[in-house]
Amino acid sequence: MAKGHRSQIKRERNEKKDTRPSAKLSYARVSVQKACFVLDAIRGKDVETALAILAYNPRYASSLLLKLLKSAIANAENNNGMKAENLYIAECYANKGPTMKRIRPRAQGRAYRIEKRMSHITIVLDEK
Repeated sequence: MAKGHRSQIKRERNEKKDTRPSAKLSYARVSVQKACFVLDAIRGKDVETALAILAYNPRYASSLLLKLLKSAIANAENNNGMKAENLYIAECYANKGPTMKRIRPRAQGRAYRIEKRMSHITIVLDEK
């Protein structure tokens, strides 16, 4: 247990909070493996280059990430007062979300399970 009053504990916890602009997409209907192919292509790039990569990437996850990156840029401009030209992608990762289980009928009365995976995708920006 942490020592001190509850307000002191909360104050200490908030001091450690990350102040970089970010955006998170929860319950995206794409698997982590498929999202990571696109995330690896934009990690560490500046936002103009990343927007161009996502606009011309044929994968389904790129359309989700394009919208998410635009949201992170808007958060940086409106909430933190940063310029879009100076931003780059500091972190981007996909975590495993819940899995929907479905049944697929097969021959001779059998049933196979189909797992429709979801992911939680996060993009964190920073200034150069």
